[in-house]
Order: sequence, then C-alpha cells, then structure tokens
Amino acid sequence: MEALAERLSHLDPQAGGVVRVVMFYDTLMRRRVDLSALARASAGLAECVAGIRLHGTGRTIRVAPDGRETSAPPSPASTTVPITLDEEEIGTVWLERPAPPVPLDEVLLERLAIAAAAVVERYGPARTTMADPALVELVISSGSDDGSRARALRLLGFAPDLPVHVVAVRSHLPLDRIGGLICPARPVKAAPLAEVGVILATTVDPAPLPADVRAGIGAAESPERSWQQARTALRFTTPRRPVVHHDSLGALALLAETPRDALRENTDVAAIARIAGNLEQLETLDAYCATGSQRRAADLLHLHHSSVARRLEQIGKDLGIDVVQPAGLMRATLALTAWRLLDD
Repeated sequence: MEALAERLSHLDPQAGGVVRVVMFYDTLMRRRVDLSALARASAGLAECVAGIRLHGTGRTIRVAPDGRETSAPPSPASTTVPITLDEEEIGTVWLERPAPPVPLDEVLLERLAIAAAAVVERYGPARTTMADPALVELVISSGSDDGSRARALRLLGFAPDLPVHVVAVRSHLPLDRIGGLICPARPVKAAPLAEVGVILATTVDPAPLPADVRAGIGAAESPERSWQQARTALRFTTPRRPVVHHDSLGALALLAETPRDALRENTDVAAIARIAGNLEQLETLDAYCATGSQRRAADLLHLHHSSVARRLEQIGKDLGIDVVQPAGLMRATLALTAWRLLDD
C-alpha cells in the first residue's frame, strides 16, 4: 500500500488525502463488501452520486450521498474509470458531481474500480456460466463428501458462505442463456447432465424465463438436497405451470416417491389414462383442476361456463368421479397429477 500511495502522491499533491483514500478502499476490500456497499461507501466519501455498471449483465447501481439508490435521471458523469479484470474491460465506475471534479476524484474512482473488479472476481457474475459437468456433479451428488463438495464449489467460483440453489431445466435454449436470465447479477454456473440441465445459482428469479422453459427449483438447504428437490419439482411442471418451486408442492411431493406401478394401477389414474387421448377433455379437466372453478376454467379456455359445465359432466361420467364436488375435484386433481408423473 505504501508503494501505491507513493505513486499516487505524484498525481496529486495532497498525499495525505491519497493515502486516506487508499486505506479506505483497502478496508472495504478486507471486509469483502458487495457492489452495493462499495457504491454507498463511495458516494458518502465523494459526497455526490457514485455509479457502478457491469457490461456483461447491464446491471447499474447509482447511489446518492445519503446511501440510498437513486432513481433520478443521471447527471453527466464528471469522472469515469473503467473496471478491468484479466486485462478485459468489464464495466465502468463514475461520479456525478455537479461541480468540477475535485483533485481526489480520480484516485477515488481508481480504487473503486479495483475494488469492484475484486468483487466481480470473487462473487460473479462470471463471464461464462457454463461449467465443467464433473465439478457440478460433485456438488450435487449425494455420494460426495463435504470436503470434495466444498472444493468443487470453490473451483466453480462460489464463496463458502453463500447459499446455493439448484435448478433442474428442460429447454431448447442454451443453458448459459437460462442461467443469465434467472440470476443476472450473482454467481451462476450451468452444465448438462444426462437429459437435464443443471443450474447452480445463489439467487433465482424465474420471472424472465420464456414460457417454453420447464424448470424445477430446489431450496438452498444443501446442494445435494436442493438437486433432489429440483428434479422432483421438474416432474410437476406442465405447460400451464412451467416453473415449480419444490417448496410450493407441499404434500404433493409425496406422489413423486410413490412407485410408478402403484400409480399406474390406481383406478383414478387409470381412468385419466383412458381419456388422455381426448385433448378437449384433458384440457378442460386441467383448467378446472388448476382453477377449482368452472367460471375461471371457462375464462382460461375462452368458453362459456355452460360449455365447460357440459364437458365436466361428461368427464365425470367417463372417470366415474363427480368432479364438480369438492371430494371429486380433489380426486381428479391428484389423479391428473399422478398420471403426468408417469409420463416423466
């Protein structure tokens, strides 16, 4: 630090101020703060809006001197410095000072850029989300010991204190694109395993996913447990419900543990299998089970509710279940769900 301070002192006569700025950011880096904390600290130190932008994700953080992220229209940057990592420019930091830059602004931004690069290197987002499948398998395998799993996570770029969700995916889209959509600003890695794509992510937001992507999301308890949950949740996905969180399944998850032969031999499930070739009946039953209401099912199907009522009456006769009664609706819902699990 002394050598750096000496070099910076040649750029600005206020060597004492330079040293204080260097020490300020060295302290932040030792505390392993994130990008938001870096921006807050910088805005407070500079007493003006400070900004950080990462090119790869488009993520932008702008913080006012009071420590709050600001949504006000950005002012022209008074000073900017690129963020570089491995000789590649990955982003920009800047100050929005209404007055002319002060002598220490350049030093402050240089240190902010160095600190931001360190955060990106440590926590991501990594410039590529694709990972060695062998490492990913080590992370999610129930046969891995804790030491091997921790080492694999470290090699994949995950900090030891960060929770990791596992997402099981079926899609024609590239896995790296899906990973970037569900976790654009935090560590995320992906790899194909057999017929399923595996995504490891510290946070998961499925909202940006296209409708044709099927995804099961596990909790962040432990990677191996999260993987089991994600695979189970994936089995419950449907065109109407393409993304399923395992936590949302509740007792329904028990169906996934039922042997397939037992499901297949159940009379209600067998009855669903018999009508499965009639797409009109299957779609009507699916909409009714999903909504629990004839009128809402009619809205989904763009039909008059009387048409749905007539269809449900025939479906009830074919299944041998009075589906318009609460108990019958529950039986039909469970049978339809179990039948879909057989097709997985």
